Amino acid sequence: MFCRLARFARRTLLCCTPANRTPSLYSVAASSTTTLAQQPSFFKTSKKPYSVSSTESLDKMAAPVNTTDRLKHLRELMASAKYNVTAYVVPSEDAHQSEYVATCDERRAFISGFDGSAGCAVITMDTAAMFTDGRYFLQASQQMDDNWTLMKRGLPGVPSWQEYVADHLPAGARVGIDPALLSAAEGAEIRNSIKEKGKGELVPIEDNLVDIVWGSQRPVRPEDKVFIQDLKYSGEAHGDKIARVRAELEKQGVDGLVVAALDEVAWLFNLRGSDVSYNPVFYAYGLVTKDDVVLYIEDVKLTDDVREHLKGIKVQPYSAIFGELAQLSSALVQSKRQLLAGRTASWALVEALGADNVRIGKSPVTLLKALKNPVEMEGMRQCHIRDGAAVANYFGWLEHELLFNGGHLKLSEVDVADKLEGFRRAQKDCVGLSFDTISSVGPNGAIIHYSPKRGSDALLDVNQMYLCDSGGQYRDGTTDVTRTYHFGTPSAWERECFTRVLKGHIALDRAVFPSGTSGYALDPLARLPLWEVGLDYRHGTGHGVGSFLNVHEGPQGVAMRQNYLDAGFQHGMTITNEPGYYEDGNFGIRIENTCLVVKTDTKFDYSGGAGYLTFEPVTLVPIQKKLIQSGLLNEDEKRWLDAYHQKVWEKVSPLLDEGSLGYEWLKRETSPI
Repeated sequence: MFCRLARFARRTLLCCTPANRTPSLYSVAASSTTTLAQQPSFFKTSKKPYSVSSTESLDKMAAPVNTTDRLKHLRELMASAKYNVTAYVVPSEDAHQSEYVATCDERRAFISGFDGSAGCAVITMDTAAMFTDGRYFLQASQQMDDNWTLMKRGLPGVPSWQEYVADHLPAGARVGIDPALLSAAEGAEIRNSIKEKGKGELVPIEDNLVDIVWGSQRPVRPEDKVFIQDLKYSGEAHGDKIARVRAELEKQGVDGLVVAALDEVAWLFNLRGSDVSYNPVFYAYGLVTKDDVVLYIEDVKLTDDVREHLKGIKVQPYSAIFGELAQLSSALVQSKRQLLAGRTASWALVEALGADNVRIGKSPVTLLKALKNPVEMEGMRQCHIRDGAAVANYFGWLEHELLFNGGHLKLSEVDVADKLEGFRRAQKDCVGLSFDTISSVGPNGAIIHYSPKRGSDALLDVNQMYLCDSGGQYRDGTTDVTRTYHFGTPSAWERECFTRVLKGHIALDRAVFPSGTSGYALDPLARLPLWEVGLDYRHGTGHGVGSFLNVHEGPQGVAMRQNYLDAGFQHGMTITNEPGYYEDGNFGIRIENTCLVVKTDTKFDYSGGAGYLTFEPVTLVPIQKKLIQSGLLNEDEKRWLDAYHQKVWEKVSPLLDEGSLGYEWLKRETSPI
């Protein structure tokens, strides 16, 4: 990320699953488990340069990586007396269970050639299986060679990788894995499952076998300097944060907390970094006890200012945490006390401390970080005003290029995404992107995880819808916005679909609900206008957003998922509002605002004193009126839209040059419906 962004290939993201009308990603093969040699021909041959099929849009990926030698070397290690394992598991995650990882941790991509953001490889002496979900069936098929079998997770009869190692390997199997790359909780479940079925054992192997195969070609671990997140942005000194964490630990009756998630470490110590693409985090661990606070980080990453900032905090090398936890274990045994470790803590960390000395549970930092203080809330408002100016300049430029300057069928998806990045970087306090821009025209918009790559990206066509999902990292906040526009004449069907998505967006935005209500309960509000005509979208409706941190933040979210039942909304949280509709081979629609969760007054109060909440949208980008079928909107919805556009104009127009393309575009697009 940041200055190193150019080194990263454009990649996929988000946490949703494919769209309503059964997409080609779900129908790429008749069987749910296929080898690459058995895949249909459209996986391997390129057709028209910019075809109308979303399947063909991804068909132009680079040739699969030849993994024969890599797998041969790995199997030699597996068979050696030193390791002696029947199977070896290669997860996607790093030692902190991060969504994004540094290039040196992209082990699964190296061994298989598949670089999608979700997947797990299981290699035996005669098979190599890749487990991934429907978002990546096509991409994995394109990127892997014939050594690999694609296991299409979620389809009937296809096990998860955890079920596979427990049920489908021979009796007595030894399943090897790097214990630093598996959460302790998941490791315990798999060990118990294998043991119950009498199949063998899960074996921790401290030497990562893929790293050995990778050898000198493996990228080095980042050594970029960390920097201070000033009080004017954070709103709370790190000493005060530590005191609040200690208070929570006292309530839970534990002696300390192991902080493993990178964004939690960054938040707790008011530091930021650039080790991971798009996320201003750095590789480190934290330890908070009653008497000590320790930051485990390589010394090369610290400046004199950061050392001064950390006065009173012990600083130890990154890997020293394992030895120090082992030393703590004896004292915990004697006192019959425990430390708390968050759910991202690895098997290796827990083993170092001793499983009986650790309680695995919710890290208090997760919720404390999610509840933005007034400074952070205002920072989110202000950075979205500047971000809105960048997006207005972009769409003003893009419309002019496509309609009046010959850009139609000449500008590519990557061309325009790069232009948008330039507009963002021109804004005050912009540090980079918060994720790789989803710049998608026509059928590519129906691929939720689509990420254009130069040379295989489509050309923008004024006769097709354009979906742009993008965001920026600013010192005072993180942005995430999606807009869908049509630069020609949309069809009646496109307008109806867009309007129903908009109705769902408005319904969720206007919701008033008791404090503590879960996103599970609110999710149907955004879907009802689609459900009324038998349509839907197969992804969550919203996720939390960090404050100059990860664009995906928990514990809150809006989706009918079990984990959100225990994550009720509170004042100060953030959430995105992003319903959509995706029609394979034709178009995709998504309307996304980032919102603050704020208190609101009600005429009565039946909440028992908890109070009521609503959403305050901080994203300030017009919603295209051309795509709206106004007859489908009621008067309240029209008033909402006009009021939103009036706010956009008042907040954003002062940042634009009067008479500029962005100014004139914003003026027109925010006029009353």
